[in-house]
Amino acid sequence: MAWQGLAAEFLQVPAVTRTYTAACVLTTAAVQLELLSPFQLYFNPHLVFRKFQVWRLVTNFLFFGPLGFSFFFNMLFVFRYCRMLEEGSFRGRTADFVFMFLFGGVLMTLLGLLGSLFFLGQALTVMLVYVWSRRNPRVRVNFFGLLTFQAPFLPWALMGFSLLLGNSILVDLLGIAVGHIYYFLEDVFPNQPGGKRLLLTPNFLKLLLDAREEDPNYLPLPEEQPGPLQQ
Repeated sequence: MAWQGLAAEFLQVPAVTRTYTAACVLTTAAVQLELLSPFQLYFNPHLVFRKFQVWRLVTNFLFFGPLGFSFFFNMLFVFRYCRMLEEGSFRGRTADFVFMFLFGGVLMTLLGLLGSLFFLGQALTVMLVYVWSRRNPRVRVNFFGLLTFQAPFLPWALMGFSLLLGNSILVDLLGIAVGHIYYFLEDVFPNQPGGKRLLLTPNFLKLLLDAREEDPNYLPLPEEQPGPLQQ
């Protein structure tokens, strides 16, 4: 019964958050069970473009390391802030949300080439946190009961936490940079004099992922109208 309740609760999570979180957990589980190796997942331009191992363009965003504190820490932030974005500013705009993932993933991959970064899941997490924090600047965040500050400081707090753990902050900086580029192009530049939206979600994504809006001028056939059918 507990598993049924947990499964029902998980199915109520928005589709993109549910899919990405599940993919990350399943990838890590496969590595733990030695069904996969991290060497099959990391981003390697030579293997992608010369050996056509194109799955690496995706899998490097799904692996956050072996089960441990770092993994659960990242999953907590992925699930929480991805869900809040999808249920908040992207509510009813699944295609736009997926396009944000695609934009961020492509830009991180290109910039990651410069820094020889092999796994970019943490950068994607920081990007999600950054976009959420800029769209909710007045929200006060409690950071594990230790600090309370305004939301825009959260990505920098995460970077400081990485520094304390002895991790490289290059991945965090990449996530902040890509998050800022997306936020500027989507939220700032279109509202400037002479500005316009440059990030336009492809129509095929909207047709595939967004619910169709009903035409207000549509007149249903007599047999589709409520009440007794007139012969």
